Formats: sequence, structure tokens, C-alpha cells
Amino acid sequence: MGHGFGQLYKLRGIITYRLSPFELKAFSGILSHGVPNSLRRIKDEILYVVPPLLMGYVIYDQVEKEHHRLMRKNPADYENDQ
Repeated sequence: MGHGFGQLYKLRGIITYRLSPFELKAFSGILSHGVPNSLRRIKDEILYVVPPLLMGYVIYDQVEKEHHRLMRKNPADYENDQ
């Protein structure tokens, strides 16, 4: 059992290729492929994300305004106090 982890069995007829992590370029293509792909994905999903968030914000804002309005004291109730 002199093999390392992941090398404990032998597959016949399957060829695997590996690159050393030291030979990879971590940021290759980030400007030419990464940014346009991110913009495309944002454009595709914006119609699914923004309307529910906008509707939730409007509902939250209206509920908070109504809550503050209901919590205020009515000044007409205290006109004749001395």
C-alpha cells in the first residue's frame, strides 16, 4: 500500500490528465472572459431579482410609515388640558 490517497485503485482504459497548480495562471482571461460573462449573467437575472426586492422594499416602507402614523398621539385629544 505504498500509494498516496487517491491512488489506491487502478482504472483500466481511462486516461486522466493533470496540471500542476504551479503551472496554472490564476487570473488568465479575467478581463477578456470574466467581466463580459459577469455582465451577461447580471443582465439575464436582473428581471428575476429586482422586482421582488423592489416590491418588498415598497411594502416595508409603507408598513413602517403606517406604523409611525398609528403610534403618534392625536393632538386634538389634548387641546383642553391644563
